[in-house]
This record gives sequence, structure tokens and C-alpha cells, in this order.
Amino acid sequence: MQEIWQDAKYRVLANAEISDALDFFGLPGSAHGLSGVTGTFRFFGPAYTLRFAPVDKQDPGTVGDFIDDVLPGQVIVLDNGGRTDCTVWGGILSQIARSRGIAGTVIHGVCRDVEEAVQCGYPIFSRGTFMRTGKDRVQVEAVNQSVSLGDVRVNKGDLVCGDRDGIVVVPAGRIQEVLDKALAIHDTEQSILDSVKSGLTLKQAREKLGYHQLQRSQ
Repeated sequence: MQEIWQDAKYRVLANAEISDALDFFGLPGSAHGLSGVTGTFRFFGPAYTLRFAPVDKQDPGTVGDFIDDVLPGQVIVLDNGGRTDCTVWGGILSQIARSRGIAGTVIHGVCRDVEEAVQCGYPIFSRGTFMRTGKDRVQVEAVNQSVSLGDVRVNKGDLVCGDRDGIVVVPAGRIQEVLDKALAIHDTEQSILDSVKSGLTLKQAREKLGYHQLQRSQ
């Protein structure tokens, strides 16, 4: 069965339009402070979530073995508590993820080995880059449970969308209505452009098509 977001009609959507749709429904989801580091920066996919914690010296665990369980098309969402002093993603993971068709990686923290990700065209969003390993500093605490991208909560199966503006997250149970609203916003904005090209002023076109109410619920 095809997932909702795989419908070709939604491929025109920008994250700005999805963010406006989230506003319309009073939903959070626009993750502040995350920037594209590598790749095309454009993806849609369901979240595969991991949360890290400071290492337990009695049971240090591992950092990257989870990659074996991620399915093609999923987006890996890593919550390292926003730490910028050690990484939880590097070049080996980027190359494996790319080869397996994983959609992208989003990190509440930092990544390293950026050049390897650039060379293989794998998209990563993070709070920056830093070369020091997370091995023996952090360990996986939870898999496919609720995690944080700072001010946005992400659950397994939520729709994670990346483009050059950043990351938006749509709750799994609201994907259809949010994307449909975003598509309506997209169509209205295109109509505004067409109206201006046909002779209306921008103010006239916006008033005619209700631009200022697009993201308002009332």
C-alpha cells in the first residue's frame, strides 16, 4: 500500500507550506536550529527514532549498529540532547544509509565526516559539525520511542520533511489533513502569482485570494 506522502501531487510542497499548514491546525512541528549539512536536502519519510544518553561505564553499548534495522525510505532522527561536543553520525553510517536507500538523517546534535556524506550525496541535517566521536561518550538509550529535536517532539512513524529551509515534522495521525492543507496553500500562492502577472497588484491578489488567512484556523 502506497503511503500518503508518496503521492506525486505532494512532491511540489515546500516545507514553508507544510509549516503554514501545521500553524493552521495549531500543531508544532517546525524544528528550529537545524540546518542542511550535505546532500540535496530534500526528502519525505517516516521517522526511525533514537535517543542517546551519556555513557554508562558499566555497559557502554554501541553508537551506530542500529543502522542494520532501518528500512529504505525511513528518516533517521537522532536525539543527542543537542550536544555539540561529540558526534553520533559519521562517514561509515552515511555511506551505508545511502546504499540502502534511507531517506536522510536529522540530528539534535552534530555529525562528522562531512566530506564522505557529500561525496555519496547523502542528506544530513544537524546543529553543526564536529570531529570528536561519541563512542565511549554516549550510548543508545531508546529506539523508536519519543525523541526531541529541540522544540519539536518526534515519534516513530511521524512524517519528517527536509528541504533547504530546514525540517518540519508532521504527526503520524495528521499527515493526510496537513498535506492537503499545505497543497491548498501552495495552489493559492500560485494563483496569487498568476493574478499579479495578469495585472492585479500584489495587494489586490492577496485580498482576493485570502492570503493573510491561509495559515489561520479562523
